Amino acid sequence: MIYIATQSWVWMLLSALVGFAMGWVSVIQRSYALTDPTMKKCGAALAAIVLVSLFHLIPGRAGYWLDLALVMLVFYLAGCMIGSWLRMQVVARMAPPA
Repeated sequence: MIYIATQSWVWMLLSALVGFAMGWVSVIQRSYALTDPTMKKCGAALAAIVLVSLFHLIPGRAGYWLDLALVMLVFYLAGCMIGSWLRMQVVARMAPPA
């Protein structure tokens, strides 16, 4: 993991910046687009992929790309959360009082 952090920090930074931009420009809607069974299936698939990565079941270059993709996904999602939170703070301040 240290190798990924030292060699691919630019990709992780870019992933966080793209996530921040997507979180900023996304319209926040409070609806349930995915049903509960679909969310459970997606969670199980993500957990399986994380376990494959943790136990190094995919060796070599493909394993490296899987690890890098998971780390970039974490940075992207963190950027999305920060961007949407910051936009909510800015828009809430600019809204006229009711």
